[in-house]
Amino acid sequence: MAVKQPEWCSALKDISLSNPDDNDDNNLMRTWRGKHSGVGVPAFGWKIALSHKFKDRPNSWSLPPLSQVPSLVGLGVRYLLYYKKLRSKSKRPCMDFFNQTPLHQIYGVPLGGIGGGTINRGWKGDFCKWQLKPGVYTFDSPLADQFIVTIRSNDRTVFQQVLSTRFPSGEPLKAWNWRYCGSYAYYHGLYPRAWTVYDLQGQDVVLTCRQISPVFPHDYQDTSIPAAVFVWTVENKRKDDIDVTITMSMENGIGCQREQKVTTSLWNEFFSVNNHGENVSGVVMHNTTYDNMFYTMTIGATQKEGTKVSHCVEFNPLHSGTEIWHPLMERGQLSSLSKRSHVTGKGERIASAVAVSCHVKAKSTNSIDFCLAWDMPQIHFGNSNKFYKRRYTRWFGDQGKAGPALAAYSLYHYPTWEEKIHDWQSPILENSDLPGWYKSAIFNELYYITDGGTVWLEGESSDVTMLSRNAYNGVPESKHNLNGNSMHLNNGIDKTKEDEIRNCKHIMEYGRFAYLEGQEYKMYNTYDVHFYASIALAHLWPNLEISLQYDIAASILHSNPEPMQYLMDGVAAPVKTPNCVPHDVGCPDDEPWLNVNAYFVHDTAEWRDLNPKFVLQAFRDYHITKNKEFLETVWPICKIVMNHGMRHDQDGDGLIENSGAADQTFDGWCVQGPSAYCGGLWLAALKFMAEAASILGHDHEESEYNRILQMATKSYNKHLWNGKYYNYDSSPHLHLSNSVMADQCAGQWFLSAAGIDDVLPKENVRSALETIFSLNVQKYDNGRHGAVNGMRPNGVVDTSSVQSVEVWTGVTYALAATMIHRGLLKEGFRTASGIYRSAWQRYGMSYQTPEAFRMNKTYRSLAYMRPLSIWGMQYALEMTKKDKEN
Repeated sequence: MAVKQPEWCSALKDISLSNPDDNDDNNLMRTWRGKHSGVGVPAFGWKIALSHKFKDRPNSWSLPPLSQVPSLVGLGVRYLLYYKKLRSKSKRPCMDFFNQTPLHQIYGVPLGGIGGGTINRGWKGDFCKWQLKPGVYTFDSPLADQFIVTIRSNDRTVFQQVLSTRFPSGEPLKAWNWRYCGSYAYYHGLYPRAWTVYDLQGQDVVLTCRQISPVFPHDYQDTSIPAAVFVWTVENKRKDDIDVTITMSMENGIGCQREQKVTTSLWNEFFSVNNHGENVSGVVMHNTTYDNMFYTMTIGATQKEGTKVSHCVEFNPLHSGTEIWHPLMERGQLSSLSKRSHVTGKGERIASAVAVSCHVKAKSTNSIDFCLAWDMPQIHFGNSNKFYKRRYTRWFGDQGKAGPALAAYSLYHYPTWEEKIHDWQSPILENSDLPGWYKSAIFNELYYITDGGTVWLEGESSDVTMLSRNAYNGVPESKHNLNGNSMHLNNGIDKTKEDEIRNCKHIMEYGRFAYLEGQEYKMYNTYDVHFYASIALAHLWPNLEISLQYDIAASILHSNPEPMQYLMDGVAAPVKTPNCVPHDVGCPDDEPWLNVNAYFVHDTAEWRDLNPKFVLQAFRDYHITKNKEFLETVWPICKIVMNHGMRHDQDGDGLIENSGAADQTFDGWCVQGPSAYCGGLWLAALKFMAEAASILGHDHEESEYNRILQMATKSYNKHLWNGKYYNYDSSPHLHLSNSVMADQCAGQWFLSAAGIDDVLPKENVRSALETIFSLNVQKYDNGRHGAVNGMRPNGVVDTSSVQSVEVWTGVTYALAATMIHRGLLKEGFRTASGIYRSAWQRYGMSYQTPEAFRMNKTYRSLAYMRPLSIWGMQYALEMTKKDKEN
């Protein structure tokens, strides 16, 4: 059903965003041999035949070029010593460079809502990645986790097949019919839904499996549910009626052999509940793998009119599997004999299955619904000092008995979920002016909101009390005047205010939210990276973004004087210096929120970008939400971090200088003196401070920030503007300082997102963006790879650092958003398309977009937070002329 196009669509009418390269999908469907496309599969998304094999397989980046080795020797030695020390305590660093995740070109749309853990069902049908324990991923594909189809005609089974292309050998499940031909099936991912179509050859039957997870904007209840629904639509194209059974089988556990060898006391049980007049039944699997975090997995199915549900509470997945296969072959049903399994001994394996049968008349369709739900209601992190309740427990309880209720609720409400997903996605999908790759990328990149090690926890006051212990040592820095600017601003804030922030009613209502920087960089809410990703939360779930911001505001006051030897330079400094923005709120192997700053490479108290980034995000979030209470709460915190940042203005011109180290998010790329990136962030922060002061009625402070902004802007243009773009920095080495940095307009991005574009001359910003497009995008692999971080003015890549030679996926999307804000729509879409084409179509990195690429087919840090910045593009499109004028 067509929907009325919103106002923002009209801005695209006279602009062609198409590009010849955008139509190249790398032949992902070349091996598809089916004749029927299934039911209800949308026109846009990531589509691939199950028989496809990627020609390119990039490798994880490991060793730097020889020219860069000398600068990294000290870091390498110190990391080895640090690693050895942690391993002696049976721990691993939050960035484990010796155990990087290899690229598996298999992943599909992850299952589940936000913050309750995720399970990935790959595009070939395997349940192949698990994140139930917070921040811990296992990459196993239990053989028993399958769907099986049985077709019967005239009371006789005519076809029975495991819907998997796998062909295992040996004893496990050898009775099953494996090796489905992948050329007669394809996968279509459009987060948070996916479709798999099986054109059953020789049967004139087509199966469409539609996978639905409860993820849609501006919802703070159902979106937290850890469940997914599988709707199987059966198309009978035959001339006779048939009976079809779909069976869902699953092992109790996540397939990790190391844990399976020591796990004991697993058991399964049958359940049956009434759900709005319909019966929902299935099997609950009780699992004790994780100490003090027992969980259940539940397979449930609705027994609608004309369907029959049967079950098998236990079978051994290491044996032949005849307990499943033979009853299905003989009767099209499972035995349903037992209500409860035995309790397993150490290392014993157990699985279960649920089957649903339906009658399908000739030339007609019927459907079957399953739900997979998992319930780990109470969690703890590495040191087990504190237990937390997940968000969904507010409605489903925290005793570990919610599996049947979650399944029944999901099976009843999934049509409503789909209506909300449709209403959200349709304006984009049905806009003929938007390119097809974008319609896939904008939704599919959102996978990380759930699959980023995400936790969404109840904000109970008891949590806050514990979080406040030992979190405040000393008082905030007083009036600060190291640079000659008379910043006579009232920065007074006390411990009472910190507690108010941690106990604020917003967190009590909407909970605590955290996600990892990356699946390999295991730090929660890494703030310099969240700076880019935050637009996805702010635009779609603004109350989660506000909750995260409150936590960061309180953590700014946090102090941990314990010395830490930072590995880049070997210098010891406090783990957390008070009154500056933390790098992160901790890691899952420790105690996040209690022990902030798990990052060990640099002392980030000296970074130049973190403090202004808090101001930029706070004001941008106010602009989106119009939450004045939030702005009033963070205003004194913003003053504190700005005052702390003023220490870095050594010459009193209002503009901060970089130290010569890699003192910002590009933590491997040194920068000296006034710089395009940090200086631009600082200017934008000064502007936002003046705007916030005006809104809050602080006239003196508004005047003071405007005065400093005027000085700083003059200095910024004097030191960095070269007539075409802003130089990378002010290093005396011209062969380094005048490089073209792709991210030089990051501050302008946030200004534009708040409807402000009068800090730097508009013609300068446009010229800089056009130069970046011409050099960093077009002259780098002919524009097919995104924007390289550093480019020399002559069109040669800047090889001065390990990061200047990289393409950062999230930076490229943010750059594209900035271009759109500034009217360069064609350039913006061309810039961003290279990331999607490389990651998703060329390299098979579906649902695991990395932090960085290099043109030599290497990557760094799979499944990363920063690419969520693609939602900055959509936000830029949706900003109306009125928004920009205001």
